Amino acid sequence: MKNDPDFRESVWIPGTVPPSYSQLTDNIEVDVAIIGGGITGITAAWLLAKAGKKVVVLEAHRIGLGATAFSTGNLYEVVGEKIHSVKTRHDKETLENVIESRRSAIDFIEARAKSDAIDCGFQRVPWNYFTTATSEKKKKETSEIIENEYETAREINLSASSSVPAGFPFATVSKLVQIPNQAQINPYSYVVNLAKSINRENCRIYENTQVINVEDGEPCLAYTAHAKIIARKIIMATHSPKGIYQVHTEMEAHREFAIAAKLNEGLPPNAIYWNLTDTEKYSVRPFTNHEGDYLVATGDPYLVGTKTDNEECLMNVENYLRANFNVQSIVYRWAAQNYKPADGLPYIGTSPLQTNTYIATGFQADGLVYGTLASMLISDEILGVSGKWKDLYSPTRFTPLTSAKQFLKENVSVVTHLVKDYLVYGEVDEVKEIKPGEGKTLTIDGEKLAAYRDEENQLHLVSAVCTHLGCIVHFNKTEKSWDCPCHGSRFTTSGDVIEGPAYKNLAPPEQPKEK
Repeated sequence: MKNDPDFRESVWIPGTVPPSYSQLTDNIEVDVAIIGGGITGITAAWLLAKAGKKVVVLEAHRIGLGATAFSTGNLYEVVGEKIHSVKTRHDKETLENVIESRRSAIDFIEARAKSDAIDCGFQRVPWNYFTTATSEKKKKETSEIIENEYETAREINLSASSSVPAGFPFATVSKLVQIPNQAQINPYSYVVNLAKSINRENCRIYENTQVINVEDGEPCLAYTAHAKIIARKIIMATHSPKGIYQVHTEMEAHREFAIAAKLNEGLPPNAIYWNLTDTEKYSVRPFTNHEGDYLVATGDPYLVGTKTDNEECLMNVENYLRANFNVQSIVYRWAAQNYKPADGLPYIGTSPLQTNTYIATGFQADGLVYGTLASMLISDEILGVSGKWKDLYSPTRFTPLTSAKQFLKENVSVVTHLVKDYLVYGEVDEVKEIKPGEGKTLTIDGEKLAAYRDEENQLHLVSAVCTHLGCIVHFNKTEKSWDCPCHGSRFTTSGDVIEGPAYKNLAPPEQPKEK
């Protein structure tokens, strides 16, 4: 099996040789400091450096190896939220602007792939949304969803078809909508090579440079363990903004497993396949690299930190692929995170009470397109260019009718976890009860701890209190991490921040504990 036990390699990574960037150790002053080296941060750096701005990119780990390298590589004008839902929750004009803005981001990626000779396998493919549900109830329900998407697509003049194409790789399709001229890429290769093409006179990229605090102002300040960065503007290109923001109360954090499989037969035609079944929605796409042909599948998302025994979600994806294709072997397994916004649209721009720090979040599972779009919109604003879609995605927009239900759901969930986890705390009484490969919470000398015993019987103890807003972390059995159910922060078993809004690592125990 190609992947390691921590699910840290996706099918996109092999074959791409990234350059190595040094760690920032000295104080610097720039026009724009970009925190995060994924598709959002690197695209913004490319745009701003090209325009003559002095830019620095500060990546906590390695360029492209965050959310970008663990996406599906699909690029589409439609949205995971469903275009019918966007029109219903907002209006037709809003939907048309969403489609137009997303199309511009895909065109930007295609232009970069061509002009900068980026070998990322960019290709135009059709997007298919269809149902194979078999129970009468689910067949009716899912067919109505597909029909609504088809009618809405036609209403806003998208070239949509409802005919099942000849040679379609799924049987028993009862309803389908197909939209041509969407796209696919190898997302990791795209970002790594886009970073190589950035104007080096105006931009410096640093890896293993974790930002531990940001201060908005004139100028803004960012701090690492070794340096201070003075910047006129800061872009928080970190998937979920670091620190405490209002948007954290307006988003749900979801996690989803993905797999890449070798087949005993040829790949289906290049396309994006979204399949509604009796139980879940799954996404499938073919991919070919120097190792051969793969079929990539993802689905069955769950709320971060709410499923300790989450192997079931992974197995559901594997079983789905085996049920529909002649699978030889599962070669890669990984997981990805996304943040679902309250009103269905991402938050791009400056947030309330800040003037020079920009955020880009709430992309749902559409991060490659929305990340690129966010970079375009924020760069335009920094450069003084009037942005057509600035207000549409502004974090300060006021949409109470479309946001209320999701806002209430998210915050009730946070309060529930806070109360439940503090009142009913601890899965075991003593560390000796924890078996190799297990992670459990317990109280020792009045301190709430998260304990993991590795396969070599070594015990790892850290505080169980998330450093973002004080919720209790839960163990992720499949990926061997501590995940926060409140706002999606994730930590290694040693307590180091993996992702999410938390700046600080989980604290070590206050006193040495018996192992």
